[in-house]
Amino acid sequence: MVLRMQSLSPPRRVSVDGPIIVGAGPSGLAVAASLGEEGMPFLMLEREDCIASLWQKRTYDRVKLHLPKHFCELPRMPFPDHYPEYPTRRQFIDYLEDYAATFKIKPEFNTTVLSAHYDNTSGLWHAQATGPGGAQTEYIGRWLVVATGENAVNVVPDIPGLGGFSGEVTHVSHYKSGEPYHGKRVLVVGCGNSGMEVSLDLCDHGAHPFMVVRDAMHVIPREVLGKSTFELAMLLLAWLPLWLVDKIMIFLAWLVLGDLDKLGIHRPAVGPLTLKHTQGRAPVLDTGALARIRSGQITVVPGITRFTNSDAVLSDGTAVHVDAVILATGYRSNVPQWLRATDFFGKDGYPKTEFPNGWKGQFGLYSVGFARRGLSGASADAVHVAKDLCQVWKEERPAKKAVRPTYRRSISVVL
Repeated sequence: MVLRMQSLSPPRRVSVDGPIIVGAGPSGLAVAASLGEEGMPFLMLEREDCIASLWQKRTYDRVKLHLPKHFCELPRMPFPDHYPEYPTRRQFIDYLEDYAATFKIKPEFNTTVLSAHYDNTSGLWHAQATGPGGAQTEYIGRWLVVATGENAVNVVPDIPGLGGFSGEVTHVSHYKSGEPYHGKRVLVVGCGNSGMEVSLDLCDHGAHPFMVVRDAMHVIPREVLGKSTFELAMLLLAWLPLWLVDKIMIFLAWLVLGDLDKLGIHRPAVGPLTLKHTQGRAPVLDTGALARIRSGQITVVPGITRFTNSDAVLSDGTAVHVDAVILATGYRSNVPQWLRATDFFGKDGYPKTEFPNGWKGQFGLYSVGFARRGLSGASADAVHVAKDLCQVWKEERPAKKAVRPTYRRSISVVL
């Protein structure tokens, strides 16, 4: 028998002349484009094999941007004129790929950052990563930009008996279409925008969804008289206080959607915009699910206490027989798993400082995409981060001319 000894050689060390950007989603791309336009080099690390992996690999086919496109565009590049008001998943992916190509953003794909910490002695950030084939690399630079976002890890609730349920259990990140569920009774756990849209999609494919509504939530129409409700809210906020705009939004929702209490959907005491600003809980934008609830095609059920082999036992004591379960329970940040020895981020993986000042930490640490303000919040953070970084970089290199390329490979030093 031949024994093969695994190499114990230290990881390759790479000195980065510019910020290390972790994450190649919309947030990371927005920072990179803004840096590149000023000629500042950077290195972008991405654990997947593509940009915007959430959109490319973990979204369902029918999803569209929930807000009008001009609220979702990244810095320095608007959406094409021929795109509809609410671009489809495929159109948004095409836009992001064109964005990366236009600004010559070339991430290091299949590279997962295992840990990152700031070294007080050297004044540098050290990011340990594993790349293709398991190769270990330590990236070292003055600045670290955390752009892994709010949706890095699936949230899977711990519901008693779920492991013993005999049917299929799927997180919404693996759901593509309702076609495989035709004729089945499907329990959708979660009633946010994803839960509502998945329930609607299941209806369109001949399934019978049961949607779990455990907590109070705001549901508002996506449009009122052809005008985006979100755009209307932003316009009103320019002239009126938040509490008054909340009351107007609730009135419009009641006027257009009617009394939702009769459907088993109850509104929170706190207004929709206040709830979004304080807790990051976005209101649900109705795109047709409420009509299916009224018609009986979607059944609203209360919270779940446990699962049996084939049933879901609800908080009111009743049991519902279902063939499959889809967990539309969202995502969370993974920053606490890899970013070490910093109190800039809380245990929940979000900056402790609230928007609009949560983009900058100490010792060259930055964050983008954690503002709970969607793509517009991420773009605003990206502009702030790039401006701050470029100012420092240019002050330190006054004699050097800025160059156009947005990506410059760092010099590697193998130890």
